[in-house]
Amino acid sequence: MEPLLVSMDAGVLTLTLNRPDTLNAFTTAMHAGLAAAMTRAETEAAVRCVLITGAGRGFCAGQDLSERDMNAVDIDMGAGLDARYNPLVRRMHALRKPIVCAVNGVAAGAGANFALACDIVIAARSASFIQAFVKIGLVPDCGGSYFLPRLAGTQRAMALAMTGDRLSAADAERWGLIWKCVDDAQLKEESGKLARSLASGPTRSLGLIKKAIYDSAHNDLAAQLDLERDLQHEAGKGKDFREGVKAFLEKRKPSFTGQ
Repeated sequence: MEPLLVSMDAGVLTLTLNRPDTLNAFTTAMHAGLAAAMTRAETEAAVRCVLITGAGRGFCAGQDLSERDMNAVDIDMGAGLDARYNPLVRRMHALRKPIVCAVNGVAAGAGANFALACDIVIAARSASFIQAFVKIGLVPDCGGSYFLPRLAGTQRAMALAMTGDRLSAADAERWGLIWKCVDDAQLKEESGKLARSLASGPTRSLGLIKKAIYDSAHNDLAAQLDLERDLQHEAGKGKDFREGVKAFLEKRKPSFTGQ
């Protein structure tokens, strides 16, 4: 069984974590598949949106600990982050295309933070998010200590990380951790509809919007205003800008090409 299923339709590159018997826990092979998929998203103009979900009843249970030799004298849990998780999260944030995550079940540990690293997250009502690291004596990784306080605030981030309590999809939506919580039966339709809509949008503009929002986390107002100016300059050079204005004046729906 392939640990990652990859398909392409209507500009949407769909990545399905495919180890349902382990709740799609991460393995080295799955990471290799994700790295290859990211390269495809970065280099293929036909890919205009990425949609990530899980097979079976869970989204991702985090790292498959059976890959770790717990009898080793010196266990370096940071090495795997340097080799696999951290490069993946950096590439996801740097990708000039939107990434939608459809959380179809439990998202625990690195699985939860992998979901939060995506640009827009939709979760099934039965899904949940668990910062499970503390339960085995570790700390949040895969960007968790970065995303949680920025999305939910310091107090909620601290409590989630220190208790390892389960957070329902409904509460995750209420707290602002995710974009939307939908009924289980509607998840595939809702996430697919959003991904297709983004894939038919002005891809250059969406990539610049993504950069503007993420860079604002470390910019002061003056720097952010300068960034907006620079990004608007770049966006205005695109063919989609001209098409958007033309369609507006002609009172029709624009036909964006992603350029």
